[in-house]
Amino acid sequence: MDSSILSAALIGYEVQLQKLQTAIAEIQSQLGHRPTRSAAPVAAGALKPKGQMSAKGKAAIRAAQKKRWEAFHAKTAKPAAKKVALKKAAPKRKLSPEQRAALIANLAKARAARAAKRLAG
Repeated sequence: MDSSILSAALIGYEVQLQKLQTAIAEIQSQLGHRPTRSAAPVAAGALKPKGQMSAKGKAAIRAAQKKRWEAFHAKTAKPAAKKVALKKAAPKRKLSPEQRAALIANLAKARAARAAKRLAG
């Protein structure tokens, strides 16, 4: 195929596409729908550049957000808990050498009984 034929076909299809998009936009406006991005015909390179926010605008948004945050947390903040004098933990008890020896002897006796039970059973 010749490139001139293809370029003419491409132009024809683009015109049809624009007609269809305008028809869709009209129908949607009659139905009460907001137009979609593809419904409005946009010329190549005619897109609107994104705007840059000024430092003053950013500062205003930051201050408003901080104010909302403080108001929210002021409502939900719990009142300060009263300081209660905590009792000091009692010092850890220590065994006398006689009690310690009695516990060790009792433990050895229990282990021996358990071993004897396993061998017998």
